[in-house]
Amino acid sequence: MTTFADLGLSPELLKAVEEAGYTEPTPIQAEAIPAVLMMKDVLGIAQTGTGKTASFVLPMIDVLANGRRRALMPRSLILEPTRELAAQVAENFEKYGANHDLKMALLIGGVQMGEQVKALNDGVDVLIATPGRLMDLFERGKIMLNACELVVIDEADRMLDMGFIPDIEFICDKLPDQRQTLLFSATMPAPIEKLAKKFLDNPKRMEVSRAASTNENITAFKIPVKNREKRSTLEWLLRNDLVDTAIVFSNRKTTVRELNKTLQRNGFASGEIHGDIDQASRNAELQRFKDGEINILVASDVAARGLDIKGVSHVFNYDTPWHPDDYVHRIGRTGRAGAKGRAFTFVGEGDDEAIDNVEKLTGAKIPVFGKKDVRVELPKAEPKKDKPQKDKREQDAPEQSDDAEEQREEKPRRSRARKSETAKAKPERKARDTSSDEQRDNEPSESKPRDDKPQRKSGGQSRHRNQDEEPVPAGEWNGPKPEFLSFGFK
Repeated sequence: MTTFADLGLSPELLKAVEEAGYTEPTPIQAEAIPAVLMMKDVLGIAQTGTGKTASFVLPMIDVLANGRRRALMPRSLILEPTRELAAQVAENFEKYGANHDLKMALLIGGVQMGEQVKALNDGVDVLIATPGRLMDLFERGKIMLNACELVVIDEADRMLDMGFIPDIEFICDKLPDQRQTLLFSATMPAPIEKLAKKFLDNPKRMEVSRAASTNENITAFKIPVKNREKRSTLEWLLRNDLVDTAIVFSNRKTTVRELNKTLQRNGFASGEIHGDIDQASRNAELQRFKDGEINILVASDVAARGLDIKGVSHVFNYDTPWHPDDYVHRIGRTGRAGAKGRAFTFVGEGDDEAIDNVEKLTGAKIPVFGKKDVRVELPKAEPKKDKPQKDKREQDAPEQSDDAEEQREEKPRRSRARKSETAKAKPERKARDTSSDEQRDNEPSESKPRDDKPQRKSGGQSRHRNQDEEPVPAGEWNGPKPEFLSFGFK
């Protein structure tokens, strides 16, 4: 078994590594550290989460241990695509360089230049910078690059995605010809190959895993889902997939903000990080996530590269990444340092091409999440029982009291009593109706109305038969009797 002592590191550095809790180097560290100590150029292809940062930080500390720093002229330069990555590398230098007298400066955007310029004036051994801020200070004449002995271009494929390659070429042209250059990337597209050929001198190429492959410790799934159902699906997984800590990635900053608000409203301890948040707030949110104050971090791709946060159990791609390389880096936030992790990618309408590109890049089909992959026991569907159909009014009616039932029993009696009273009164009404008809027949014809329309009877009878009347025998007319029926049928 290879140990850090076998790699040729100094005793002071070995002590710092031991204090940090590391005993065995990762494959990329075992290959890269001896090559850097031998002052060779290095082209390293390693997936995220493999200890790539320590593979250049550790040997750099020993290489720079002897030397003199000068104002405005850093002795080494490390280029990182994002502020978070640059800050993480700075933390590594502070941790591993505790037993060495090395001075470091961090040049990133989102903070005031005053302290950064002051540090450069005092002289630095290690300069960690993002291309934008470095170019800004260089154009202002606040920094000179002609004394850099060692240059590291980290996350080169991410630099390509963010459009930093022209800046990288400009910076490399300002560096001295006699220098040691280290280039690390998780993937190796053609432009990065071209960049390596241009600026690296006979590099030692090391590839600890196939380019763009995913970590074996990560169990990945894809979930076909309608866009309007993404939030409910995410919340179900957060509640039911045994999530300890999770990072949720989205392609848009507006989606990050809206999703974080929704999760907080629904009782989740979540935070957000994206490009519109100032650096101090981003650092504070990341610290809350590391300290466990929140266990869900909703992020744009600004956090997809190199963030070394221990214990991230899940990664959710709320949106399928536009760039397939981003998929590798997103899910690489989990399954780090030998731990197991799970990654879910939501495939919405119109994401078929994007997920196909991801599968082509990784060379493997992502399995669809199904019932067999659920970590909790799903409730079993109860067998349907054939129940007798009830009248809708009976189903809707609330339970009645005993008094109400007695009232219902009394109602038919009352209606029967009314019917008997009505039956007694009918002969009198019939007699009155007969006499009135005879009187109308004896009147002269001039008094009769001209129109042949039937007149309503004065007894206030309805056009329709009263419900209390006796039933009409079957086959006889039971409606109002038209007047024309009385002619010729006497």
